[in-house]
Amino acid sequence: MAGTEMYDLIVIGAGPGGYVAAIRAAQLGMKVACVEKRPTMGGTCLNIGCIPSKALLESSEHFHMASSGLAVHGVKVSGVKLDLKAMLSRKDKVVGELTNGVAGLLKKNKVDVFEGTAKLASPTSVSVTPAKKGAKGRTLNGKQILIASGSDAIELPFAKFDEKQIVSSTGALELTTVPKHLIVIGAGVIGLELGSVWRRLGAEVTVVEMLPKLFGPLDRQITNIAQRVFTKQGFTFHLGTRVTGVEKKDGQVVVTAQKDGETFKLKGDVLLVAIGRRPYADGLGLGEAGVELDPQGRIQVDADFRTSVPSVYAIGDVIAGPMLAHKASEEGIAVAEKLAGKISHITYEAIPWIVYTWPEIAWVGHGEEELKEQGRKYRAGSYPFLANPRAKTMGETDGVVKILADAATDRLLGVLVIGPRASDIIAEAALAMEFGASAEDLARSVHAHPTLSEAIKEAALGVAKRAIHL
Repeated sequence: MAGTEMYDLIVIGAGPGGYVAAIRAAQLGMKVACVEKRPTMGGTCLNIGCIPSKALLESSEHFHMASSGLAVHGVKVSGVKLDLKAMLSRKDKVVGELTNGVAGLLKKNKVDVFEGTAKLASPTSVSVTPAKKGAKGRTLNGKQILIASGSDAIELPFAKFDEKQIVSSTGALELTTVPKHLIVIGAGVIGLELGSVWRRLGAEVTVVEMLPKLFGPLDRQITNIAQRVFTKQGFTFHLGTRVTGVEKKDGQVVVTAQKDGETFKLKGDVLLVAIGRRPYADGLGLGEAGVELDPQGRIQVDADFRTSVPSVYAIGDVIAGPMLAHKASEEGIAVAEKLAGKISHITYEAIPWIVYTWPEIAWVGHGEEELKEQGRKYRAGSYPFLANPRAKTMGETDGVVKILADAATDRLLGVLVIGPRASDIIAEAALAMEFGASAEDLARSVHAHPTLSEAIKEAALGVAKRAIHL
């Protein structure tokens, strides 16, 4: 059934990109509709990604500290027990509060929300098929359409997800018992974060990675520290190793892998496949509408996020660039503001990345290997948390802050942190890079004592070989 109402903007997807775009467009006076296939708002991030995983990471860290990390602080605890059901229930409660919060924000901003599967019916209309059987579909008409459909976990052809024994990140967040042996394929952000959850709760964790190091292109010094720390935590790594087969046998998952021409097998009770995500572009009617994709299956857009169809835009995981919730949100704001005739800009080099393991890992800009490949001359400064007074008082001294600056201009090229609360520390560096700051700017900024952020100042001083407390 066709709707008679005309919207200024129809947004497909209510994830961090879509709902933020919808709200900003509504703030700017547009009449906005948002179509979401889930019954809850927030997309992958809030429902089955960023938020539930961080809730479990936080809870599992508390369990780990209570079990084995408090004695050094003079706190004696005995008889610590895991209530996994309560832990999962808390995770679901956090998710529910936040998804309901997003629904409330959309309502407050007078965004019309439609539950169902969206498909481009024309360059200016979207058909919505409700999930409920018997419910009538409808067609929404709009001057502009924004696709913010997100991404899906990549599945191995020989290891189909059953979300019980062979799981994606979604299934790994819903396990009702702690695996005795969790095998993880992929040493990236998702694999190491979820591996950390179950390792802290008692699982043996083995990580298989095709590349020779953790976290892909991340600076090698940082990944080497990470591997050493994770190994100390009980992780087993098989790097430079290719998985060639997976089978379920006698209640276990058997993984066949190959390294240096030799084949071996790993047996576990759960296998987490975390080899990346792919843009969710299926079933959106892109081809029929004339929306062009690139060879990787991503929607092609110009500098204004406009697709090959002038009235259709796209943002977030479904276009090129890092698959990060905050990247999608900023793109959503940029599109809404551009449509309203405002000037909007995103500095992609100033977008921070974070891995919520412990210690945390965060970075913005480039690492050393990237700069060498680009032929850029740089100077480096670093400072270990072992020398940071606040880290000492916390008993969290693993890690380092590393700063890379242009050799000629001193402009910041990259800031990398592995250590306690790196996710908070990196915000200063991201702001500095957004404003084109130099290492000297960071070095001369007064940092309160004693704080973890003093490590940023000392690393910046180190760029000029004049660190004080090292």
